[in-house]
Amino acid sequence: MIVRVLGEGQFRLDDTVFNGANAIDERLQAAVEANDAAAFDAALNELVALITDQGERVPDAEIVQSDAIVPGTGTSLEEIHSLLADDGLIPG
Repeated sequence: MIVRVLGEGQFRLDDTVFNGANAIDERLQAAVEANDAAAFDAALNELVALITDQGERVPDAEIVQSDAIVPGTGTSLEEIHSLLADDGLIPG
């Protein structure tokens, strides 16, 4: 899976990282539904860190379509409402 983190670039996730990202995404979505800004910030920071630390950066010269787009850290709870699909930021 290819995930774009806004402001960071694209990252290729293997199955282990994808599963971890999906678990964090579920917590992020629950925080949004509960309108819990603190839990949202924590989950988003954790999700971005997992993707950027454990994903493989896609070189800028390689043009590939992203399967998911994750907002960068610092994105507000209000901004995220327009980005979430029924299954969160990470499909699956």
